[in-house]
Amino acid sequence: MIPFNQSLPYDVVMGDVYVQDCPFCGAGNVLLPLKPRELKTIREGKKKLLVFPCCGNKVHVLDCDNDYLLTDTVLMR
Repeated sequence: MIPFNQSLPYDVVMGDVYVQDCPFCGAGNVLLPLKPRELKTIREGKKKLLVFPCCGNKVHVLDCDNDYLLTDTVLMR
């Protein structure tokens, strides 16, 4: 079962990966330092350190699907 409190919804727009709101500082439409090809390697089992450019907070992305990034950190309560 997917722990939704550790997931983060994302969108891919014209080759860029965005989140609607930063879970740490609340900034809107945050461009993540991820490329769609990296999402494929994450799905295959490779972990990725994700640093939010808006506030500098870090999470490890453990897995993903077409809508959500699964992290090692509780993002929603």
